[in-house]
Amino acid sequence: MSKIWFITGASRGFGRSFAEAALERGDQVAATARKVSALDDLATKYGDAVLPLTLDVTDNAAVQAAVSAAHEKFGRLDVVVNNAGYGLFGAIEEVTEQQVRDQFETNVFGVFNVTKAVLPILRAQGSGHIVQVSSVGGVTAFPHTGVYHSSKWAVEGMSESLAAEVAGFGIKVTLVEPGGYATDWGGSSAVHAEPNPAYQPLRDLLAEQLSSTEYGDPTAAGQALLKIVDAENPPLRVLFGSHMVDTVKHVYGERLKGWSDWADLSQAAQG
Repeated sequence: MSKIWFITGASRGFGRSFAEAALERGDQVAATARKVSALDDLATKYGDAVLPLTLDVTDNAAVQAAVSAAHEKFGRLDVVVNNAGYGLFGAIEEVTEQQVRDQFETNVFGVFNVTKAVLPILRAQGSGHIVQVSSVGGVTAFPHTGVYHSSKWAVEGMSESLAAEVAGFGIKVTLVEPGGYATDWGGSSAVHAEPNPAYQPLRDLLAEQLSSTEYGDPTAAGQALLKIVDAENPPLRVLFGSHMVDTVKHVYGERLKGWSDWADLSQAAQG
């Protein structure tokens, strides 16, 4: 049976790749974007199989309307992909309070708005799969993107709790954690804080490191997601990217070592 998808941020990047992968195999997609005209080519190519919707995920009333429109057209929702989001670049001292709030409005509250809107539908169906597009930066953190990381860490915690809350209703939850991909995440969709000269050496070092980064193909990510949503027992977390498992193993190894090294203090702190 073909699946019905609801995908936010479907105009480019991962969202576009996920939508095209689903449509190409015969699924139907409610595709959302802030500018619906960016979805015209999908509508032309796939006709009634795609429902283009204008959506700013920070507008909760608009989220409710878009979810209702998708459910009314297709009759059910099988896969909900919270993909809309963007990167905020800047050291913690550089970013403004408003930039932090805006980041969380999209990357955290946007995910919350869509998730909460679809849950009554999925519970009534007794089925459904919510896919939260996180990042390898949702389990580790690097300099110059601390606020972005904090937004993804928030999504990780929220989604892990969500998975336990809705499992009894037949609803599955997966956190997709990509590494570096050839999307527009670091391009025109990104926000950059006003630079402080004190952090220029750090920016130069990061730019040098990024210059040798091998970026993944978003099309391959789309095919990988199909396997996840078709799995009988999909993972709660899955890394996208050839080197990401080794990266995370190292990160968690360092954390375990730190906790172990200070275990005596942890015991003493109990009193």
